[in-house]
Order: sequence, then C-alpha cells, then structure tokens
Amino acid sequence: MDEIMKALKKIQLELDDQKKTIQDSGKNVTEQVTQNINKILEEKIFALEEKHEKLKETVDNQDKRINFLEKQARQKNIVFFGIEELESSYDTLEKNMLEWIEQHFSVKLSYSDLQEVKRLGKKGDRPRPVVVTFLTLGIKIKIFKQKRALRDTNYYMKEDSPKHVLEKRNQLQEQLKAEREKGNTAFLKYDKLVVLKQTSKRKFSPSPIKLTENMPKERNTQTNKKNKS
Repeated sequence: MDEIMKALKKIQLELDDQKKTIQDSGKNVTEQVTQNINKILEEKIFALEEKHEKLKETVDNQDKRINFLEKQARQKNIVFFGIEELESSYDTLEKNMLEWIEQHFSVKLSYSDLQEVKRLGKKGDRPRPVVVTFLTLGIKIKIFKQKRALRDTNYYMKEDSPKHVLEKRNQLQEQLKAEREKGNTAFLKYDKLVVLKQTSKRKFSPSPIKLTENMPKERNTQTNKKNKS
C-alpha cells in the first residue's frame, strides 16, 4: 500500500511539473505573439504616419501653388465700391467704368485697356462692388496710386485679395493698431504686417541763443584785427 501511495505521489509531482512547464510555455508563447503583434502594429503605424506626413506636405505645396496662382490671377484687379448700378448690359458697364475712371482720376482709357469688368454678389438695395481687370499691371498700378482722389467722396477702392488673405488681414487689425499706438510705422502688405520701428530720435541743431552769444565775440575779434591793421 505504501509503495502505491509513493507511486501516486510521484505521478502527481510529474503531472504538476508538466502542468507548470505547459503554463510557462503558454505564457512565453503569449508574450512572443504579443510582441510580434505590437511590432507589426508599430511598423504599420509608422508607415501610416510617414504616408500622412507626405500627403500633408503634398497638400501644403498644392495650397501654396494655388494661392500663388490665385494671387497672380488677381494681380491686375481693382475692386471699386459705391458705383451706382445704372448699366443694363456688360457693354454699358464697361462704358460707365471708363467714363468714371476718367472723371475721378483724369486717366483716359480705351476698351482694350480693360480685360474684364464685373459686379460681385447678388443684386440688392446697395450698389454691388465692381471688379475691374486691367490689361496690364502698369495700368492697374497707375490707377491705384491715385486712390487719394476718392477722398471726400462716397467711393473707394481696394486690392482684389483672396478670401483667406482678407481673413488674415482682419486678424492683424488689432496688432496693426497697437503698433501704430506705440509710434511705429506699420502697414499691411498682402497678408503680412510690416512694422518699421522708430530707432533714433531727431537731432536738434544748436540753440539759437548760444549762436547769438558767440556772435559778439567774433565781431570783437574782427574789429580788433582791423584796429591793429
């Protein structure tokens, strides 16, 4: 009977060892599988992130190119505001704009100097802005330089900027105001704020009083020289 019990205990111990070995092997297999899965996932995530960065770079480059082309397309444009809607057709709008430009800027243009003329937006109670595309950039600059001629009138004109540029310019208004309050020369150039800081104060000339104080001495020396001669 004792021998049977010893044999059973021995078998039980062997079974326990085998069970532990199986558990350890299973644990090692699980860890290995987990590591392999994590490695595969990391590689896939890295590949996706790299692909995303390349796509983002491509989109950014395309946006820059589109913005550049849009800027070039609008380069010869001026938007005029406040001009009454009296035209009945495209031809009369062209004619009215030529007459209006000559009246306010004393610049006589021909139909060939205009590439395109159009109203913006839907017709309403107020006159819609007029976008004029000039044939050359030189003509556009010549007209735009005379924007002061519209002072004290109900008319004004602006550059034809894309929507994202107008939004950026609106965001910069507070900063523009703050810089000017500091005494700096500041202005908006396209979608950038340009600030020219005051670096030096104006040098004043010597006081007139000191000059007059020195004058009698100079006269005295001159009279003394005459007397000696």
